[in-house]
Amino acid sequence: MDTTTQQAEQQQSAAERRRRELLEAADRVVLRDGPKASMNAIAAEAGITKPILYRHFGDKAGLYRALAERHTNALLGALRAALDAPAERRERVEATLDTYLASIEAYPQVYRFLMHPAEDSPQNFDVGRHSAPLLRRMGEDLGQVIAERVDLGPDSEALARMWGHGIVGMMHAAGDWWLGERPCSRAVLVRSLADLLWGRLAAAGNRVGGPGF
Repeated sequence: MDTTTQQAEQQQSAAERRRRELLEAADRVVLRDGPKASMNAIAAEAGITKPILYRHFGDKAGLYRALAERHTNALLGALRAALDAPAERRERVEATLDTYLASIEAYPQVYRFLMHPAEDSPQNFDVGRHSAPLLRRMGEDLGQVIAERVDLGPDSEALARMWGHGIVGMMHAAGDWWLGERPCSRAVLVRSLADLLWGRLAAAGNRVGGPGF
């Protein structure tokens, strides 16, 4: 490896490490301030000036996207682990629902930052424009998992995608309501949502030669 290439790789590694450190600082501020987390507060937490923060992320929307990707990746990994756990199908359905709800319960300020903008957010910061792709990504990922594990007959792949997006929409809407009002325990909500899903899913067969579900 020549010196120029080595220097370029070192610079890239340093930039990635610095970006990760800034995201960790942003996380700390979001955990404290929720939707009111500001670029000024994040820059102060990171020990830098706001122009340097802008240099890394562009604007609040850029920082939002980076934080959203960070937390979505972690959540998707946890959901896949719940789906792949060695348990009966109903138990895995409940574990998957519980994993999502436990995540937003454990980090409510992060959830509110990602899904509910502060009233004084810039007019050009449309949280829906940024959060919708996250929900679509979760829907596609869950649909792929369903398609791999469940035999839904003709048009199975298309139906699995519909189910994936529908389940994510249900989890998001029910979780948002539950987190705001806390009308019941998490366990009660998990069982209720699983009951809603359980009709056709319980009757569907596993894919031949697949990992099963």
